[in-house]
Amino acid sequence: MTSERDLPENASAPTGVAGSGVSRRACLVSLAAPAAWLLTPAQAHAGSQLEEPLMDSVRTALTSAVGNFAPPEPEFFSTESRLHYLRWLGTMSDRLRRRKPEWEVRRDFLQTVWYESKRAGLDVSLVMGLIQVESAFRKFAVSSVGARGYMQVMPFWTRVIGDGDPGKLFHMQTNLRFGCVILRHYIDRERGDLFMALGRYNGSRGRSPYPDAVFGAQRNWLFNEKPAAA
Repeated sequence: MTSERDLPENASAPTGVAGSGVSRRACLVSLAAPAAWLLTPAQAHAGSQLEEPLMDSVRTALTSAVGNFAPPEPEFFSTESRLHYLRWLGTMSDRLRRRKPEWEVRRDFLQTVWYESKRAGLDVSLVMGLIQVESAFRKFAVSSVGARGYMQVMPFWTRVIGDGDPGKLFHMQTNLRFGCVILRHYIDRERGDLFMALGRYNGSRGRSPYPDAVFGAQRNWLFNEKPAAA
C-alpha cells in the first residue's frame, strides 16, 4: 500500500468556478513555460460530476474497475522501459517539489498516478494536468459542491460503484483510482473526445473554460522522451 505521509497537506481548496472564457490557444500560450504555474497562487476548481443513470453492465464494469486494489508497483517488460519510467519520475519529481517537498511523498504520489493512469489507459500528463486544476495537488481538497481529494471525486460515486464510504476518497490510491476510472468512463461515453469528456468530468459538458484549463495545465507535465518498444 502506498505511503500516507502526505497527511499534513492543506485540507481545503478554493471553490471558484473553473477557468475563464479564454480560447484553448490562448490558454496554451499563457502556460508555455512548463513550470510557470508554480509562480502564481494555487487555484482549484470544483469537480461537480453529475450523477446519471448507469446501465447495469456499465455499473458492473465500473465497480470491477475500482475494485481489486493492489500496491501501485509499475511493471516493465524491458530495462529500457524501466529506465524511461525512472527518468520520468525524476523529471516530474523536480517539477512537483514545491508542492510536495518530501521526496518519499512525491515518489509515492507520482508512482500511484503513473500506475492508475496506465491502468485506465490514460495519458499520465493529462491526469496530472487535471489534478493541478481540480485540487492544486492537495489531498484533502473539498470543493463547494462536496467533491473530494486530488481528483475531486463526488461522494455519490462511492455509493454507485464503491462500498458507500465517501471517507475513503481522501485515501490517495482510492481517489486516484476512482478519478481515473471515471475519466476513462467519460472518454468512452464521448467516443474519445477529450474536450467533451473533460467537460462531463467537471459537470460543464460543452463549455470550454474547464477543458482549456486542463489542456493548458497538461503542458506542465509533458515528458517528451519516448520509451523504447517493449
